[in-house]
Amino acid sequence: MRKYLAEMFGTMMLVLLACGSAVLAGPKIGVLGIGLCFGLVLVCLCYMIGNISGCHVNPAVSLGMLVSGRMSVKDFCFYVIFQCIGAGMGAACLFWLFRIGIPHDFAFGGTTPEMIDRVATAGDPYYNSIAANVLQEGVDPGMALLTEILLTMFFVLVVLGATSKVGGGQFAGLAIGLALGLVNIVGIPVDNCSVNPARSFGPALFSPHAWHDIWIMIAGPFGGALLAACIWKIITGCKCKCEKEEVVVAD
Repeated sequence: MRKYLAEMFGTMMLVLLACGSAVLAGPKIGVLGIGLCFGLVLVCLCYMIGNISGCHVNPAVSLGMLVSGRMSVKDFCFYVIFQCIGAGMGAACLFWLFRIGIPHDFAFGGTTPEMIDRVATAGDPYYNSIAANVLQEGVDPGMALLTEILLTMFFVLVVLGATSKVGGGQFAGLAIGLALGLVNIVGIPVDNCSVNPARSFGPALFSPHAWHDIWIMIAGPFGGALLAACIWKIITGCKCKCEKEEVVVAD
């Protein structure tokens, strides 16, 4: 149970702090800053709970571990459940902060409530208030889906390599965090970058408009994780079953 609880609180912190960087300081720090925050949060989590649960904090990473023979089906199912619960908890805290700030005219990342209201759908001032994953203007669903597949493939490959027996050792968490930051910098302009179904699920609970695109944030990362696991088996000569140690990661 300890590892499941670690995944829950780890995913909660990922959503609260990483998505919080976009909500509370987005326009001030920009895409580069938000991507850096995602990466730094994950680095911290890797060294905080990596020795307890492996710090997946991401159903796509757990799927990659499952297909690579590094975790059981039972653990995979419980990891995903607790990751989604944690993401919901983190999103709830973030939405609570947002609602508290609105009446007091807190400038969320330099964006006032009036500006939020002008870009809102049907006058809803809380539209996309907590960095939910939605397609950005001019982005086709097919483009977003392919982006999620490719970015997740790269990220999960980094995880698999960094946590293998010949991987980065004590520096695995750093490599994984840098990878998450990189894919967020590339993917945020497309759909706020998911590469993590739990990260998308949590904010969507408080952003009903995000459910329209949620299938992309689930199919894309899972598809990318499967592709990454297959590629890893090919480039390592199908020796992944020998690597039974738990992963030290991840978005």
